[in-house]
Amino acid sequence: MKKTCDPPSNGRPEKDAPLFGKFSRRSFLTQLGAAGLAATAAPIANAAGVAEAPPRAETSQEVPGAVAVTLRVNGKDHQLMLEPRVTLLDALRENLQMFGTKKGCDHGQCGACTVLLNGRRVNACLCLAVMLEGDDITTIEGLGAENALHPLQAAFIAHDGFQCGYCTSGQICSAVGMLAEAGAGWPSLVTDDVATSPPLTDREIAERMSGNLCRCACYPHIVDAVEAAARS
Repeated sequence: MKKTCDPPSNGRPEKDAPLFGKFSRRSFLTQLGAAGLAATAAPIANAAGVAEAPPRAETSQEVPGAVAVTLRVNGKDHQLMLEPRVTLLDALRENLQMFGTKKGCDHGQCGACTVLLNGRRVNACLCLAVMLEGDDITTIEGLGAENALHPLQAAFIAHDGFQCGYCTSGQICSAVGMLAEAGAGWPSLVTDDVATSPPLTDREIAERMSGNLCRCACYPHIVDAVEAAARS
């Protein structure tokens, strides 16, 4: 006796023959098509719903565990509510909308986020914002004005010390801190005589600025700009 799912004698299955003993081929394909259409339409419907719904404004007070922090940035106090794990870099960019400080590697390896902390250059991505209350933070926005550029800003322009410009703010902040270190007589790895204030040769500048990477490879021009600013 032939089973209902056996193919007919011509070798081709009947259209309405039961598939796996429960569904016919036609009903199975119909349900499969409906499921695929639903799966395709769901993201579109969700996206439309998101686009139509007004964005909910989230304040830092809604973050669980947020604490009050006062950051002094570029001579101005900013009162914030921050989660204790927020870095200075994220606080500057996300909370204070200061986008001059760039996020590069976010691991303290590229120097794009360099700012000045009490006059010392630091990587903002490695500093927790809640630990800096009472400290004086200077970003690229606080170094100069549009009509009164900092000498290093003017030198970078004059010596074409940038191409894409992504690392430039970190380079300039780092150079400001570096010149202060050199002026205080701090030696570097390549300083021959650590008992004296080393002259800022190209080799010295390159070594002292080695923590700031430039993916456009403008290093010779950056060295020239720093050297010119040091002379001025």
